Amino acid sequence: MSDYTTLNKELRALISGVPHKIANLANAASLLYNSLEDLNWAGFYLIEDGILVLGPFMGKPACIEIPVGKGVCGTAVAEKATQLVYNVHEFPGHIACDSASNSEIVVPLRKNGEIIGVLDIDSPSIGRFNEADKAGLEEFAGILETVL
Repeated sequence: MSDYTTLNKELRALISGVPHKIANLANAASLLYNSLEDLNWAGFYLIEDGILVLGPFMGKPACIEIPVGKGVCGTAVAEKATQLVYNVHEFPGHIACDSASNSEIVVPLRKNGEIIGVLDIDSPSIGRFNEADKAGLEEFAGILETVL
């Protein structure tokens, strides 16, 4: 089980008083990747001209562009809701950026009520993410939103 209370406290300390969006996202990706167990990718996609574009991340090289409505990330934007995917191979239209990924969670990021990107985390294990991860990561995203 992950300690999201500590993780979210560490995020607040990392971004406090830092006005640089990309630096904050880079540190947030590193914090997640190095704090949570059993991950193979953690990072962000940001909306540019109506498409999700790769942002700061930790892990293997990833897909550069993802259309809204496509894959888990695009679905999170289209549905304006967190996507908790037990097995990505059963997700209709899953985009396999890393063939080692078997489960995924994607949390929308908002600014002034509008979705501006997503937090995307992958695991090589099927069923890695649960409702506690969803709640903890939605809080994590909410903290980040204060500096985006």
